[in-house]
Parts: sequence; structure tokens; C-alpha cells
Amino acid sequence: MAGTVEPFNMTVFEFEKSIDSGTLLQFVKNHYMLSVWSSLVYVVVIFGGQWIMQRKEKYGLSSALTLWSGMLALFSVIGTVRMWPEIIHVLRYEGLYHSSCVASYMEHPATQFWTGLFTLSKIIELGDTVFIVLRKQPLIFLHWYHHITVLLYTWYSFTEKSSHGRWFICMNFAVHAVMYSYYTLRAMKIRVPNQIRMLITMLQLIQMVIGCLVNFYVYSVKKQGRYCDISMRNIGYSFVMYLSYFVLFAKFFYDSYINPPPRAASSLTAEKKRLSKAQ
Repeated sequence: MAGTVEPFNMTVFEFEKSIDSGTLLQFVKNHYMLSVWSSLVYVVVIFGGQWIMQRKEKYGLSSALTLWSGMLALFSVIGTVRMWPEIIHVLRYEGLYHSSCVASYMEHPATQFWTGLFTLSKIIELGDTVFIVLRKQPLIFLHWYHHITVLLYTWYSFTEKSSHGRWFICMNFAVHAVMYSYYTLRAMKIRVPNQIRMLITMLQLIQMVIGCLVNFYVYSVKKQGRYCDISMRNIGYSFVMYLSYFVLFAKFFYDSYINPPPRAASSLTAEKKRLSKAQ
């Protein structure tokens, strides 16, 4: 039987009461295939788009990309501000077990609302790749694999109201707040030190490590026969997903910052020299 956490009090805005969590939960359950079909259409569009763009000039889309990244940055910042107080409260008063095994975040109107928007936003975020295709930028496996698997898993996990989802949502909101803010500045042609890009990748790696550790923890709790609001199947899917992300992001980090190709290495060296002169 689940324990009862210390009452969590946070101001709930009227718009956060506009979505009934039960209705949204039922919608996602009844329309889970929407995430599957969205993923299939996504694959056709991005690779079909790349084929079409071979015969076309690339598009700039700086203004559109600035608006797109800016909106996602704002969404992620607000999501971080609204979700993090709850997990901090639970960790402070109830500890790691409750934060990982009791889905109380699905009971507060504010965190319910932002969890629901987080789930729906994974379809919207597929639009990131459209900009890559139209701007004829390199489309790496990590990018589209990450988008598809996050979408499919988030929708699946939401239907289960999985307890460790609070960890994943909070981490993702926070990392995306930094990442999309960076993308917004880049789209605005504002020079950002390469160290910030490296920092973002490091944050993503840390996120994947924590994701694996949380899965290992809830697995050990379940094996001990203790109550935990999550299925073994969900733990398996989540662990494989986070482990694969860690491997891919680690390779990306190595290829980008430790052993970059000659052109990237020279650019990184030039950036370091520029920064040292400015100091």
C-alpha cells in the first residue's frame, strides 16, 4: 500500500485547472496509437524531406527557428518552475522511496497539468527535426532516435501513471530549459561559447545516468516485494532507453569534444584562443 506524503501546497492557477487529468489520461490511453502513427509519419517526413532537399537550396528560417526554440524554451522554463518544487518537497519530507515509488505528483492540480502538457509536447517537439531537414544540417541517428523513443515511452508511461516519471519529467524540463534557450540564442545569431554546448551535453549525460540509477532503484524495491507505482515492464523499457541514450550521448560527447574531426577541432581551438584573449 502506498504511503501518504507530507501535504504539498503550491498555488494553483486557474488555467492549470482547465485540463482534467482523468480525461487526459483516458484520451492518451484510448489514442496511444497516435504516438505510434506520429512516429511513423515523422520518419517518412524527415527522410523523405532530406531526399527532396537534395535538389533544393537550403532555407535560412532564422526568424522561425528563433520563435520555435524560444517558445519551447519558455515552456520548459515554466515546466521546470512548476514541477521542481514538488519533487524537492517529496525528497525533503519523504525521501527517495516516495519520490520514486509513490505517484503523488499525479494528484496535485499543478503537477498534473504540467505532466499532461509534457506528455503532449513530445509530439510537438518532433518539429525540431523539420528545421534540420529544411536547413540541410546533419541529421544524426541520436537526434531522431531520441525523439521517437521519448515520445513512445512518455505516452506509455503516462497511461501507467508511473511513479518514477516525476524524476524523468523534472530532469527533462530542466535540461530542455537550458538547451532550447541555447538554441534560441544561436538562432538569433548571438555568439555562444562552445563551452555552453559542451555543458548541455554533459547535463544530458548526467540525466541519463540518473535515469539508469532511478530505474535500478525502483527495480530493487520491487524485487524486495515493497510497494511501487510502476510495472516491471515499464522499468525494463525505461532502463534500456536510458542506457541507450547514455551510450549515444557519450559517443557524441567523445566525437564532438574529445576527439573531434579536424575541422571541428580547429574551430574549437580557435574559440578557446578567442576566449583566452578576451579574459
